[in-house]
Amino acid sequence: MKAIRRFTVRPVLPEALHPLSDLARNLRWSWHAETRDLFQSVDPERWAASENDPVRLLGNVSPGRLAELAEDRRFLRRLAAAADDLKDYVTGDRWYQSQSQSSELPAAIAYFSPEFGITAALPQYSGGLGILAGDHLKAASDLGVPLIGVGLLYRHGYFRQTLSRDGWQQEHYPVLDPNELPLSLLREQDGTPSQVSLALPGEKSLRARIWLAQVGRVPLLLLDSDVEENDPGERGVTDRLYGGGSEHRLLQEMLLGIGGVRAVRTYCRLTGHARPEVFHTNEGHAGFLGLERIHELSYEDLDFDAALEAVRAGTVFTTHTPVPAGIDRFDRELVARHFGPDAELPRIEVERILQLGMETYPGGEPNLFNMAVMGLRLGQRANGVSLLHGHVSREMFSGLWPGFDPDEVPITSVTNGVHAPTWVAPEVFRLGARQIGAQRTEDAMTVGASDRWDAVAEIPDQDIWELRRVLREQLVTEVRERLNASWRQRGAGTAELGWIDGVLDPDVLTIGFARRVPSYKRLTLMLRDRDRLLDLLLHPERPVQIVVAGKAHPADDGGKRLIQELVRFADDPRVRHRIVFLPDYGMAMAQKLYPGCDIWLNNPLRPLEACGTSGMKAALNGCLNLSVLDGWWDEWFQPDFGWAIPTADGTAATDEDRRDDLEASALYDLLEQRVAPRFYDRGPGGLPDRWIEMVRQTLTLLGPKVLAGRMVREYVERLYAPAARAHRSMDTSSARELATWKSRVRAAWPRVTVDHVETSAATTTAELGTTMSLRVRVGLGDLVPDDVEVQAVSGRVDSGDRITDGTAVPLKPAGGPDQEGRWLYEGPLSLDRTGPFGYTVRILPTHRLLASSAELGLVAVPSEELVEAPGVLMR
Repeated sequence: MKAIRRFTVRPVLPEALHPLSDLARNLRWSWHAETRDLFQSVDPERWAASENDPVRLLGNVSPGRLAELAEDRRFLRRLAAAADDLKDYVTGDRWYQSQSQSSELPAAIAYFSPEFGITAALPQYSGGLGILAGDHLKAASDLGVPLIGVGLLYRHGYFRQTLSRDGWQQEHYPVLDPNELPLSLLREQDGTPSQVSLALPGEKSLRARIWLAQVGRVPLLLLDSDVEENDPGERGVTDRLYGGGSEHRLLQEMLLGIGGVRAVRTYCRLTGHARPEVFHTNEGHAGFLGLERIHELSYEDLDFDAALEAVRAGTVFTTHTPVPAGIDRFDRELVARHFGPDAELPRIEVERILQLGMETYPGGEPNLFNMAVMGLRLGQRANGVSLLHGHVSREMFSGLWPGFDPDEVPITSVTNGVHAPTWVAPEVFRLGARQIGAQRTEDAMTVGASDRWDAVAEIPDQDIWELRRVLREQLVTEVRERLNASWRQRGAGTAELGWIDGVLDPDVLTIGFARRVPSYKRLTLMLRDRDRLLDLLLHPERPVQIVVAGKAHPADDGGKRLIQELVRFADDPRVRHRIVFLPDYGMAMAQKLYPGCDIWLNNPLRPLEACGTSGMKAALNGCLNLSVLDGWWDEWFQPDFGWAIPTADGTAATDEDRRDDLEASALYDLLEQRVAPRFYDRGPGGLPDRWIEMVRQTLTLLGPKVLAGRMVREYVERLYAPAARAHRSMDTSSARELATWKSRVRAAWPRVTVDHVETSAATTTAELGTTMSLRVRVGLGDLVPDDVEVQAVSGRVDSGDRITDGTAVPLKPAGGPDQEGRWLYEGPLSLDRTGPFGYTVRILPTHRLLASSAELGLVAVPSEELVEAPGVLMR
């Protein structure tokens, strides 16, 4: 019979075992090996059955076993040591507290993301964005950065994936009970659950409870709309990740952004936690947080423009998408219906909200509301997630800063990193600990001291090679177990599955490919020439084997067809022992897959991979990367530790089939001629010396770079600290001043002109080292010199006379205004490089509270009539 009601019965722990509850509720156990070992020793069989989840373990362990442990002195000593270690970890000073300028750093940062991948025991992630967010929180905890995470609690999480008999993806949405997860409800002083509420059209409301996950030192607040006070439609707002139609998604993002700010305020009120000075929006999904903060300031008698300046100063926006199609966009009328006097944020004019998300650049859709555009307008600081992606983002959003070259668009980059303690296999950690000690190894993985990674050079080749085989052997065992379970789900009986015992070989070169399955990641590029792939898989002396995993979005039938095509190939009896597809890719699978592979394959369409962190996780385990030069690999690739797949850029790129053929052929060539021979060639000692050296170089050179600790330190130093300083300087008076100044400058700008430019050079050639004198007359309209900066911009020019590596030098006012209201500016122009050289003059707005001279998107340049010659040719 089916139960009419479900609830969770929690175990009563003996008093001596109470610290187990604290250890289970702090998700530090997910990356702290000693704590996991302690829980495993409680009951090894139930630990395995609980899929390494301490909360589930404690819910299933027998009272007899608990009583036995309460009398076990050795266990109690281990428990006390683990509890003391956790206390030291969450209360002691760490990197952040040791910074000399710590008083200038933000007291707290609120980090908003639509998904968080902390552990498989808390399935609130779909792919790289969520895993990155989880690693960001963990690294912030390790470094002592005072972060507060904010997200949504999805009652169905992301879907679980199985395959039909013919290889078609099937989605399943398990119901998650928060009481069975490592969460606790945030409660008011009287014990009632805390709530946030959003006003909806038609005098309705959307309420949400706040669940707390403790991620080391970092609190993670997750909003849950499945509460009895909501109508059925509103209860389902947080039903599943990236599900539903446009209005469903809009309500999720309103709850995340607006409700998230309210949840942070509630948490700080109840706990005494410092209020955030900086708000970090991880992709555009949480962009409405800026509107809620503007609405808050409206109660302090700040008008919209002044409040906007105050909010922008302390906001950081990170974009993760390299294509406009990856951005959430909503119908303008849908957005308008959910704001204003009859819905949310009644003190803000709806038209002002709509303007923030309007695509005002050429080719933009005026009837769509763009979440990334709003994020950029509400954040004074913005970044992409790799050096290449920063360049792509500046190009993609350059229309928001008309008149500026893409390189001057104020979007920087912080290359993603991964949390080594989460992703490094225990065997790899133990090898490092034997070399330099456990504490120094842990420090190397969290802080990233390069001298400690250099210690890898002293590890004997034999030890490295034995480690690689152990990890490969573990992967083979894992693959066979998962493959057996998958085939049973597909309807196969025991008699059909004897062949699985021979799947993969721990001595064969193993390639991994696992990620989401949008078309640009090209899951099936490896199938482009199946005869060549067969030759690689079945080579008599140098075979390869491939482990593939990945999920397609439930609405993406194209991605599902790619999976089916790959699965059908892998089902072929000729090759099924050499290539496998594993369904239900997630964190638990990934933690086995990355260490066990020798090669991590990545072949997206360049430059559509914003960063791609799976290869970083593989690298930390000594796995070599074989990838298109995209994302992070474009930035850090060296032949010492991996291979770059040549891309068919240029004319071939216009034909997708032709491009895929060329790049697949290049991939086969690399595997046949360089990768496989290097793995199988043995030196005098019977070891693949050149391969082992590449593993060593991967660890020593890439190790410190790919760490989330390095990434979070960059965020602190380059984005959070400047944002905190800007926030502190933007008091009420300053916000009003800046808003008034911007309004005045925008109104006056049409009359700002460069009227006359003259130089001391009379010819089109000059000597290197020559200094020219520039005299410029400008019209400033109703502005004065304090409102602007007049610059000379010079550098090499291309065939179209565009300055390609310009250097800007401010010119100084030398007189004015004259009778016509023009001002004279003068300054030197140094000819400091040879070759085609050119200069121009421009006028930019300037104010002490601007983060960038491009912030307003205003620039005045000479008219074409003023240009006497394309430039000065130097010899």
